[in-house]
Amino acid sequence: MRPSLHRMFQARSVAVVGASRDPSKTGHVILRNILEGGYRGTVYPVNPRVDEILGLKAYPSLRELPEAPDLAVFVVPARLVPDLVAEAAELGVGAAVVISGGFREAGRGDLEEALRRTAREGRIRILGPNCQGFDYRPNHLCVTWPPRRVSGSLAIISQSGTVGAALADWAEEEELGTTVLVNLGNRVDLTEIDFMSHFARDPSVGAVVLYVEAVTNGRAFIEAARRLSARKPLVVLKGGRTLAGKKASQSHTGALAGRYEVFRGVCRELGVVLGESLEELYDAGKMAVTCGAPAGPRLVVITSSGGSGILACDRAQELGLQLAQLPSDAVSSLRADLPSHCIVGNPLDLTGDASAERFERAARRVVEAGSCDALLLIFGDPIAGAARAAARIRGMARGTVVICCFLGGGSQQAEEVRACHRSGIPAYPTPDRAVAALAHMWHRGHANGEGGVACLT
Repeated sequence: MRPSLHRMFQARSVAVVGASRDPSKTGHVILRNILEGGYRGTVYPVNPRVDEILGLKAYPSLRELPEAPDLAVFVVPARLVPDLVAEAAELGVGAAVVISGGFREAGRGDLEEALRRTAREGRIRILGPNCQGFDYRPNHLCVTWPPRRVSGSLAIISQSGTVGAALADWAEEEELGTTVLVNLGNRVDLTEIDFMSHFARDPSVGAVVLYVEAVTNGRAFIEAARRLSARKPLVVLKGGRTLAGKKASQSHTGALAGRYEVFRGVCRELGVVLGESLEELYDAGKMAVTCGAPAGPRLVVITSSGGSGILACDRAQELGLQLAQLPSDAVSSLRADLPSHCIVGNPLDLTGDASAERFERAARRVVEAGSCDALLLIFGDPIAGAARAAARIRGMARGTVVICCFLGGGSQQAEEVRACHRSGIPAYPTPDRAVAALAHMWHRGHANGEGGVACLT
């Protein structure tokens, strides 16, 4: 049995091998982020040329540390890495993160094979090489860059460091937050399979989004994805879907990408949400960790923008959602409650002078009619108190999924989006993206309880 990932994520002590005093060096950035991220464990800078870094005593080598740390982070030239990681394994270090590049992707498969042997024989788990580390918010352990402060329940696994960082940045900016970000790199030991299996059991994880370019062990991937998606939503974006993408993937990490048609078919069978862009990956993950899947496909759109409502309805029908028919008594109540210039139907157009209070009145009548499974609230232009109204609407909705779209609202819009996410309501920048995320989650839930499939293309 290989050691678990507990000592990596719940590390009580961390050594940074290659820590630097130079703020421009990655070894300095990693050390600083660990310290400033709120980590409460013991941190050991390792550098034979200095005595102190960022106020901490520096040690010449791992062997001279007062203990074997749970985690060692390596930011040194590639040629030095295999021997240093082997030394860490010999000392009893539990896990290693190899930030350094210059391995298989640079034609040095021999260095990578040496790391692989160490992982196999030394009972040490290795993340990387050629990776951007990880950030595990429950332990306030940021072994990557930049540091992030907003915690949530979204787990991000990415074979690309920049792709993973972009997803985490979006979640940070919108105050959705993450619980963990893992950048896989060359996957000499730890792969997406290990992290999928671990996060299936991690109570801090509500949903997992995965960017992967090549699956190296198809059978193990299938089993890990099946177990994870039976417990929590798994959203996947596959790079290398085209011939050009496959060639680029091989030069990126030295791994071959398989046929996308096969991968897509596997996802259909596993209950995996399959995105076709970074936006779809993020949007579906956002909905998974906030409101989850609607109980049915019936959608009502309430909007202050007529054009946006039309776009939402078009996209809903294209993706297999149903535009709910409002009962006649609900139509009568709405016409009595709303100004005469409002257009009562689906979409329910409250027009450009709509207030947050008007949205609440209209939503109450729709919810009381019991004719829908999801409400899409489209707030066009600045509408004061929109997020508070959305939260009250969700409170009265009795199981109806409530999602929001904000557009044309300038700086006020950004704060309304963050307020929605703090309240657990997903908010999107366009009607298309809001409806696509809803359709992803509906198809997933509908196909097989809470383990169905969404593949929209």
